[in-house]
Parts: sequence; structure tokens; C-alpha cells
Amino acid sequence: MSGKTFGLADLTNSIFNSLSVKETFDTLSLGQSQMRECLILIDGLGQDAVDRYADQFEIFSELKQVKNLYANFPSTTATSLSTLGTGVLPGVHGMLGYTVRVPRSDNRLLNALKWDERVDPVIWQKVPTLFERATLAGVSVTHVAAKRYEGSGFTQAALRGAKYVGANGIDEMVVAVAQGLKPQPSFVYTYLNNLDSAGHSDGVGSDKWLTALQQVSEFISKVVASVPVGTRVWVTSDHGMVNSTSQIILGQDNDLLENVTLIGGEPRARHIYIKPGAQAETIAKWQEQLQGVAEIFSRQSAIDAGLFGEVVREDAAERMGDLIAIAQGDLILIDPARIREESSMVGHHGGVTKTEVEIPLLLG
Repeated sequence: MSGKTFGLADLTNSIFNSLSVKETFDTLSLGQSQMRECLILIDGLGQDAVDRYADQFEIFSELKQVKNLYANFPSTTATSLSTLGTGVLPGVHGMLGYTVRVPRSDNRLLNALKWDERVDPVIWQKVPTLFERATLAGVSVTHVAAKRYEGSGFTQAALRGAKYVGANGIDEMVVAVAQGLKPQPSFVYTYLNNLDSAGHSDGVGSDKWLTALQQVSEFISKVVASVPVGTRVWVTSDHGMVNSTSQIILGQDNDLLENVTLIGGEPRARHIYIKPGAQAETIAKWQEQLQGVAEIFSRQSAIDAGLFGEVVREDAAERMGDLIAIAQGDLILIDPARIREESSMVGHHGGVTKTEVEIPLLLG
């Protein structure tokens, strides 16, 4: 990735700027709209997948490729959707991965997608969302997704402020999207996760994954056909996915877990929490043993490298691992307490390879 790259924060800022929401910036030069904007997010649809498989599905030849976007680290749903929802980078919104330690807790992990009732989502993620700001500015904002996500801790943290319409099944979702776009100005965000689920279980390119991509193409086609005339329909994703063939089980045939108190993150992007006083020694050990197969950062070197964005707020820094491990190639770093769950998944993401971070921006 050379030169200036753009991500999901740029996309939502640009879309809401086209709807005249103040203090947003059209960094993608999307221009003014006819005051109806729809954003479809297909979980797990990286640019690599579009390049390799989209020619099998007619809708993709009808969509205009606007540009490539890049997911911020870690390239995972919880972080990317928080960036999309808030319009700021992870170091500011503080949603730093799939699981991170709750500061000043009894060494407890917060799973961002499953949540924990002891954690207030609005305190955990304090930044007002673009959905909230647009609603205050008089834009009708609707969020269409599966009924199970409504009211979840993650939805409240990252995507609060929209009218949530729970819809199960593509046709029900399409109707809800079209309905949400009737007012002017209006914005509808809709999310589909079947492709990501198939990629995890069976791998990118598998029969199950291609069936899911067929469903995705039908959904996009039906949305484009049903929205009010003049609506811009944007299609993007939160990350791509690699099929893993290589793994290291942490602490098995290695001493990487010596002085480690908690394992967070996910197999491609680990937050590792270390016994106080043992950080330097442990980081040096990981760097030596994983040289050439994983990038290892201390908390401070991750901040200095801008891994989570140029600005890292204090609460975000407190949640970050003492050590950040980013798997290279198609390697996964497995938590020994989750061997069955993590090693049974074919597709993974979270890292910084082009396959994981490069995502499409398409216009219908």
C-alpha cells in the first residue's frame, strides 16, 4: 500500500457529507447526492474475492468499481464496523479487535460481537456515531440486518442512532431497505454475513462460499432494482479472508505462553497480555521465535507505528495487548483453550496482508 489510502471512515464521512451532515468530509470525492444513500456491507467480501470470482455473477459486471478501500488493523468485523459507524479510526473509537481485555477487571476478555452485560457499550465506545449525528441533522437513518443483532452491545457501541429494522431473509431485507429510503434525505445501512460465515467454515472459493456469493449477488441485484430512483447504492466490505494451511498452537512445543496471563484478539491478530515486569523479556522471545512468520509489536511500538491510527486515546491504549502479534502468510496463532474452534476454521482474517485489508467500493 503506497501513498494515501482510504478506508471505511472515509467512506461514511463522504456519504454523510453528501447528505449535508456537518463536520463530515468528502475525502472520496463522492459529490452531492439526490439525498438518498444506501450502503450495503457484505461481511468478508475482499477485493481479492471480487477479482477472482465476481465474473461468475452478472450483478458485479453492472456495478461500477469506484475505488479500492483498505481496512484498518485489525482487519476484523468488530473493528471495521466501528470505524464505519463512527467515522474515526480504531485508536479513537477503541474497538481494537474481536476480543480485548477489560481494563481494571479480573483479567476478563470482552468479546465485541457477543458483548458482556457488565460493560456499558456507550461508555466503552464514547464517540458519537455518524448515525446519531445524521439523525440529529434531520436525515432518516435506518439499519437493516438480522433480528438477532438488534439491541446487542456491539450494535449499541458501534452503530447506535439508526432506526433498527430486523429482517431475516433476503426478500424481507430488500423490502425494509426500500422502505427506509422513501423519505428524503435518507440513509440505509444494511449488513449481510453469510459470505463471511461460509468462508470461515469452508474457505474462500468453496462450494458453500460460492453459494453464499450467489445469495449476495441476488441481494445486491434486488436492492438496486427496488430502491427509489436516484438512490446511490454503495457496496463494500469490512475485510477479505485468507484460507489458512499453517498453524502454531501457542504454548504447545514452544514456551511462548511463559509469563502470559491472557490471550486476546484472534488467530491472525493477537492481543497478548503479560505478567507485569516480564513484558520486555516476553516480547523479545516472541520476536525471536516467530521471526519471519509473524510481526511482533510492543504496545508502545504499535502505537508509534500508527497501527491503530495516528491518534490513540488513553482508554484505547489501556485495552491493547502488551504484545501485538500479526500472523504473516496464511499462518494462524491458536489459543490452546480454543484449538477445536480455531483450527477447524478454514478462512481467517485480522492481519495486514493485501488479501485481508483490500476491500471494494462498488456503486450500483
